[in-house]
Amino acid sequence: MNRLLVTGASGLLGINLALRESAHRDVIGVTHSHSLTGVPFNVRQVNLTADGAIARMIEEIRPDVVIHCAAMADIDSCEKQPEQAELVNSVVPGVLADICDKQDIRLVHLSTDAVFDGTRGDYLETDSPHPLSVYAQTKLKGEQAVLDACPDAIVARVNFYGWSLTGKRSLAEFFYNNLSAGHTVNGFTDVEFCPLFVNHLADLLMSLADSYHTGLFHVVSPVSLSKYEFGCRIANAFGFDDHLINPVSVKNGGLVARRSPKLTLNTDKLKDALQIVLPGVEEGIHAFFEQYLTGFPRKLQEYLKRSE
Repeated sequence: MNRLLVTGASGLLGINLALRESAHRDVIGVTHSHSLTGVPFNVRQVNLTADGAIARMIEEIRPDVVIHCAAMADIDSCEKQPEQAELVNSVVPGVLADICDKQDIRLVHLSTDAVFDGTRGDYLETDSPHPLSVYAQTKLKGEQAVLDACPDAIVARVNFYGWSLTGKRSLAEFFYNNLSAGHTVNGFTDVEFCPLFVNHLADLLMSLADSYHTGLFHVVSPVSLSKYEFGCRIANAFGFDDHLINPVSVKNGGLVARRSPKLTLNTDKLKDALQIVLPGVEEGIHAFFEQYLTGFPRKLQEYLKRSE
């Protein structure tokens, strides 16, 4: 498993995973609307929704492993553009999975915790999803398309944060950007989740890819907390004033799409499969802060070269 293809390589997970794995694998990162410059891996620009583009990409690159991070991930944009969300989040994964299955390529497909409605939490992989938003509905269809076409694939339901190319892709960056500027922000007290630091997620995904395991896994932090509490922990790690975070209800957040209130996922299957202790929220926030101290966010942004 030496040649690794990462789709969505300009996204939050894609860039961090590709950078991390490029130290010991032949990594090819695929982007769509962004160009990357100076990265320690090869980059291709591919429109995965174009006819025949996925087949040509696989034929040219001939990867041993594909980590499919590319997605239409902005929840409110999906509500406004449901047909595009369906194409990117449901159709493309199925096409990719079919090709990977026929060519015996290891596939890891990224899904979301939002496939559940969040009415009770502690969801198992065997629990029936009930997606509330267009984004969640299309991601669930993508899961099903992947496993139907490629039963040996890994489908990982995730929720993660970290530093991105634009500096604006994760909830942790949202809190950092506003709090560092002294701006007041809202933190939802009635939305619980299990956020995992992106590098911890990348390592777990590659461990699954290198294993014999198949099927659906919840790859999130074993620790849950509210988005308000998460913001306060970010504030405390950086020495910001956590009183700048207003504890509010998601009902007053002015969001377009419905959000699931209790997106806590059970990670026992993952722990048993990999036989490890999963990293929690505190370890992740500490690593996020340590990257800031080393200048990693600025270095990331230097890789981004916007297309004309």
